Amino acid sequence: PRLLLQTAAMKTVFRPFARILVCGLLLLLSGCGFHLRNALVLPADVGPLAVTARDPYSPLADSLARAMERAGATPAAADAQDATRLEVMSEKWNDLPIAIDTSGRAQEFSLRYAVVFRLRRADGSEIVPQQAVELSRDYIAPPADSIGRNSERELLVEEMRKDMTAAILRRRLSARIPSSS
Repeated sequence: PRLLLQTAAMKTVFRPFARILVCGLLLLLSGCGFHLRNALVLPADVGPLAVTARDPYSPLADSLARAMERAGATPAAADAQDATRLEVMSEKWNDLPIAIDTSGRAQEFSLRYAVVFRLRRADGSEIVPQQAVELSRDYIAPPADSIGRNSERELLVEEMRKDMTAAILRRRLSARIPSSS
């Protein structure tokens, strides 16, 4: 017990050392080039934008519309004639078993999400030609734990939908869209 007690002399010796250590770590972190990713912002002169999908209840289309609005786009109705259109052509989900147990039941899956989209001006010319973006995540689902499997899969679906929204936004921003006027 006597060895665990910290004396006043020990505090005065280790306090400056701790400050030097913290300052040194901060300098190392700032020198490594790490920085937070900036929020996606569209150019100010982008005209109205409509997000459409074949599925009228597509959560991805809703997510894209909200993200575009946060990034500075003016939302437009899906049937607006003077709007730039981000068209979600298809969305596909697939669970692929990648590991099985000794009984032949799947235990590990690869969840794949593929989206085909394109971006068109109001006059019909393409800004971003039709292209596909695919994401995949692996997850473990023991056969005896069917409740846990579904909840883990649902969390992955939501996360992948957010990642897909960000990936499509980055591709749209890289196209350098001119104003619609």
